[in-house]
Amino acid sequence: MEQTPASDHPRSVFLDKAHPAAWRTLNGLGLKAKEAADEAGLDQTLVELLNVRISQINGCAFCLDLHVGDAIKNGESAQRLAVLPAWRDTKLFTEKEAAALTLAEAITNISDAAAREHEGRLARKHLTDDEFAAVSWLAIAMNAFNRVSIVSQHPVRRKAAETGQADGAD
Repeated sequence: MEQTPASDHPRSVFLDKAHPAAWRTLNGLGLKAKEAADEAGLDQTLVELLNVRISQINGCAFCLDLHVGDAIKNGESAQRLAVLPAWRDTKLFTEKEAAALTLAEAITNISDAAAREHEGRLARKHLTDDEFAAVSWLAIAMNAFNRVSIVSQHPVRRKAAETGQADGAD
Protein backbone atom coordinates (compact mmCIF):
# COMPACT_ATOMS: atom_id res chain seq x y z
CA MET A 1 0.00 0.00 0.00
CA GLU A 2 1.45 3.34 -1.04
CA GLN A 3 1.44 6.09 1.56
CA THR A 4 0.61 9.67 0.75
CA PRO A 5 3.41 12.12 1.56
CA ALA A 6 2.78 14.08 4.76
CA SER A 7 2.64 17.37 2.83
CA ASP A 8 -0.45 16.08 0.97
CA HIS A 9 -2.38 15.43 4.21
CA PRO A 10 -5.00 18.09 4.99
CA ARG A 11 -4.35 17.90 8.75
CA SER A 12 -1.88 16.56 11.27
CA VAL A 13 -1.82 13.05 12.59
CA PHE A 14 -3.03 13.06 16.19
CA LEU A 15 -0.56 10.63 17.74
CA ASP A 16 -2.93 9.92 20.64
CA LYS A 17 -5.62 8.78 18.19
CA ALA A 18 -3.23 6.95 15.84
CA HIS A 19 -1.84 4.75 18.64
CA PRO A 20 -4.25 4.76 21.59
CA ALA A 21 -2.29 2.10 23.49
CA ALA A 22 0.85 4.25 23.49
CA TRP A 23 -1.25 7.23 24.58
CA ARG A 24 -2.79 5.25 27.44
CA THR A 25 0.71 4.22 28.53
CA LEU A 26 1.84 7.87 28.56
CA ASN A 27 -1.28 8.80 30.54
CA GLY A 28 -0.41 6.02 32.99
CA LEU A 29 3.05 7.56 33.42
CA GLY A 30 1.44 10.94 34.05
CA LEU A 31 -0.84 9.46 36.70
CA LYS A 32 2.09 7.71 38.41
CA ALA A 33 4.09 10.96 38.37
CA LYS A 34 1.16 12.76 40.04
CA GLU A 35 0.90 9.91 42.54
CA ALA A 36 4.60 10.32 43.36
CA ALA A 37 4.00 14.08 43.83
CA ASP A 38 1.09 13.38 46.20
CA GLU A 39 3.15 10.86 48.18
CA ALA A 40 6.01 13.37 48.42
CA GLY A 41 3.62 16.00 49.76
CA LEU A 42 3.76 18.34 46.76
CA ASP A 43 0.52 20.25 46.38
CA GLN A 44 -1.49 20.30 43.16
CA THR A 45 -0.88 24.03 42.69
CA LEU A 46 2.87 23.41 42.46
CA VAL A 47 2.30 20.48 40.09
CA GLU A 48 0.31 22.73 37.76
CA LEU A 49 2.86 25.53 38.09
CA LEU A 50 5.51 23.08 36.87
CA ASN A 51 3.27 21.90 34.02
CA VAL A 52 2.77 25.50 32.91
CA ARG A 53 6.47 26.40 33.10
CA ILE A 54 7.57 23.32 31.17
CA SER A 55 4.91 23.98 28.53
CA GLN A 56 6.09 27.60 28.25
CA ILE A 57 9.66 26.47 27.61
CA ASN A 58 8.54 23.93 25.02
CA GLY A 59 6.05 26.28 23.38
CA CYS A 60 3.09 23.90 23.67
CA ALA A 61 -0.05 26.00 23.21
CA PHE A 62 -2.44 23.11 23.84
CA CYS A 63 -0.79 22.17 27.16
CA LEU A 64 -0.52 25.81 28.22
CA ASP A 65 -4.23 26.30 27.64
CA LEU A 66 -5.05 23.17 29.63
CA HIS A 67 -2.66 23.65 32.55
CA VAL A 68 -3.11 27.40 33.04
CA GLY A 69 -6.81 26.64 33.49
CA ASP A 70 -6.00 23.83 35.92
CA ALA A 71 -3.59 26.07 37.84
CA ILE A 72 -6.28 28.73 38.24
CA LYS A 73 -8.82 26.10 39.37
CA ASN A 74 -6.28 24.99 42.00
CA GLY A 75 -5.93 28.53 43.35
CA GLU A 76 -2.89 29.83 41.47
CA SER A 77 -2.88 33.61 41.08
CA ALA A 78 -2.93 35.48 37.79
CA GLN A 79 0.06 37.50 39.01
CA ARG A 80 2.28 34.45 39.56
CA LEU A 81 1.22 32.91 36.24
CA ALA A 82 1.98 36.20 34.48
CA VAL A 83 5.53 36.41 35.85
CA LEU A 84 6.29 32.70 35.63
CA PRO A 85 8.69 33.07 32.65
CA ALA A 86 10.71 35.49 34.82
CA TRP A 87 10.13 33.75 38.16
CA ARG A 88 13.81 34.07 39.13
CA ASP A 89 13.46 37.87 39.11
CA THR A 90 10.66 37.93 41.69
CA LYS A 91 10.15 37.07 45.34
CA LEU A 92 6.71 35.55 44.63
CA PHE A 93 7.79 31.91 44.86
CA THR A 94 8.82 29.95 47.94
CA GLU A 95 12.23 28.30 48.18
CA LYS A 96 10.63 24.89 47.55
CA GLU A 97 8.75 26.21 44.50
CA ALA A 98 11.92 27.84 43.19
CA ALA A 99 13.84 24.60 43.67
CA ALA A 100 11.14 22.63 41.85
CA LEU A 101 11.04 25.17 39.00
CA THR A 102 14.85 25.09 38.78
CA LEU A 103 14.86 21.30 38.52
CA ALA A 104 11.98 21.17 36.02
CA GLU A 105 13.73 23.72 33.80
CA ALA A 106 17.02 21.79 33.97
CA ILE A 107 15.26 18.58 32.93
CA THR A 108 13.39 20.37 30.13
CA ASN A 109 16.59 21.96 28.82
CA ILE A 110 18.41 18.67 29.20
CA SER A 111 21.09 19.19 26.53
CA ASP A 112 23.19 21.44 28.79
CA ALA A 113 24.71 18.81 31.09
CA ALA A 114 26.76 21.23 33.19
CA ALA A 115 23.79 23.51 33.84
CA ARG A 116 21.56 20.50 34.57
CA GLU A 117 23.98 19.18 37.18
CA HIS A 118 24.44 22.63 38.73
CA GLU A 119 20.70 23.30 38.86
CA GLY A 120 20.09 19.82 40.26
CA ARG A 121 22.51 20.52 43.10
CA LEU A 122 20.75 23.81 43.84
CA ALA A 123 17.36 22.10 43.86
CA ARG A 124 18.60 19.40 46.26
CA LYS A 125 19.12 22.07 48.93
CA HIS A 126 15.35 22.54 49.24
CA LEU A 127 13.84 19.25 48.04
CA THR A 128 13.80 15.92 49.83
CA ASP A 129 14.75 12.80 47.88
CA ASP A 130 11.06 12.01 47.35
CA GLU A 131 10.29 15.57 46.21
CA PHE A 132 13.29 15.59 43.88
CA ALA A 133 12.20 12.29 42.33
CA ALA A 134 8.57 13.41 42.03
CA VAL A 135 9.46 16.72 40.36
CA SER A 136 11.79 14.85 38.00
CA TRP A 137 9.04 12.41 37.00
CA LEU A 138 6.52 15.25 36.61
CA ALA A 139 8.95 17.07 34.30
CA ILE A 140 9.72 13.94 32.28
CA ALA A 141 6.01 13.20 31.81
CA MET A 142 5.07 16.81 30.97
CA ASN A 143 7.86 17.04 28.41
CA ALA A 144 6.49 13.88 26.76
CA PHE A 145 2.93 15.27 26.75
CA ASN A 146 4.22 18.53 25.24
CA ARG A 147 5.95 16.65 22.46
CA VAL A 148 2.85 14.60 21.63
CA SER A 149 0.69 17.74 21.45
CA ILE A 150 3.25 19.73 19.46
CA VAL A 151 3.87 16.96 16.92
CA SER A 152 0.12 16.28 16.68
CA GLN A 153 -0.62 20.00 16.40
CA HIS A 154 -3.45 19.66 18.89
CA PRO A 155 -5.61 22.76 18.42
CA VAL A 156 -6.45 25.30 21.08
CA ARG A 157 -10.13 26.11 20.78
CA ARG A 158 -11.87 29.19 22.10
CA LYS A 159 -13.82 28.51 25.24
CA ALA A 160 -17.56 29.22 25.18
CA ALA A 161 -17.32 31.51 28.24
CA GLU A 162 -14.85 33.79 26.43
CA THR A 163 -16.88 34.21 23.25
CA GLY A 164 -20.41 33.71 24.48
CA GLN A 165 -20.57 30.62 22.32
CA ALA A 166 -18.40 27.73 21.20
CA ASP A 167 -17.21 28.80 17.76
CA GLY A 168 -14.77 25.95 17.15
CA ALA A 169 -12.07 28.35 15.95
CA ASP A 170 -8.50 27.25 16.47
